[in-house]
Amino acid sequence: MKKMKKDTMWAYLFILVPLCTFTIFTLYPVVSAAITSFQKYRPLGSEWIGFTNYINTFKNSLFYKSLKNTLVYTVMTVPVGMLLSFTISIMILPFKKRIQSVFKAAFYLPAIASGVALSFVWKWIYDPLPSGLLNSVFHIFGISNQNWLGSGKTAMISLVIMAVFAGLGGNIIIYIAALLGIDPSYYEAADMDGATFIQKIRFVVWPLVKPTTIFLTITSVINGFQSFQNAYLMTGGGPDNETTMAGLLIFNRAFKYFEYGEACAQALILAGIIAIFAILQFKLSANDVEY
Repeated sequence: MKKMKKDTMWAYLFILVPLCTFTIFTLYPVVSAAITSFQKYRPLGSEWIGFTNYINTFKNSLFYKSLKNTLVYTVMTVPVGMLLSFTISIMILPFKKRIQSVFKAAFYLPAIASGVALSFVWKWIYDPLPSGLLNSVFHIFGISNQNWLGSGKTAMISLVIMAVFAGLGGNIIIYIAALLGIDPSYYEAADMDGATFIQKIRFVVWPLVKPTTIFLTITSVINGFQSFQNAYLMTGGGPDNETTMAGLLIFNRAFKYFEYGEACAQALILAGIIAIFAILQFKLSANDVEY
């Protein structure tokens, strides 16, 4: 009995550290933001104003535009990123482990690199001057210089391309782990039935990695809706707010215009939208998945 009580005490002590971390850095900020969203925030005494911040948010046309931009960005990045990750993983799988490791390291390197450093690299790639890498390549084919980040027609797609290539590494690592977990007997049975490569992918590989795909899709959608850094560092939300994401709008309301209450209201609305999308996505995708 004493040993059981001692084990229980140690268990609670081990739990206490992550619980305190969660309370201080997650739970408290969320509760504080919820309270602040109903206030006119002032450092030396906030004023309670009820739902005014929420009303102002829903009356703000830029808020709807930022949600639209965020949705377009997510819809463009997630499917393309998932498809490329899965395809590259299938191509890497037949290699020996050492060669696999080289490819995985190469694709995962951008994921561990500083986001600021990546942004500066991609700004050089998209540089509107002839010295920009992309314009230099296009110049070979006689195509005139393009202002990739300064034009409303190309700014969003430029951010999407950057996000897709920067985010491939993590998905590839997880996909390869899932592919390596498939029992070789499935492939042997498919060979005996005369299945082609495409048929193996469709009827063997894809159903078995579907739980992984659902997980990656949900996390990718959440990351897409939380996008901030790319737009902030690459375009600043321009031109004409064509790349103003919801996260960037919230940042500007809080730290540029010092409307902390309204920023908290917008953040909570965005969190609710993300939660709804994640729940719907899981419900629609996971019905025929066995875990």
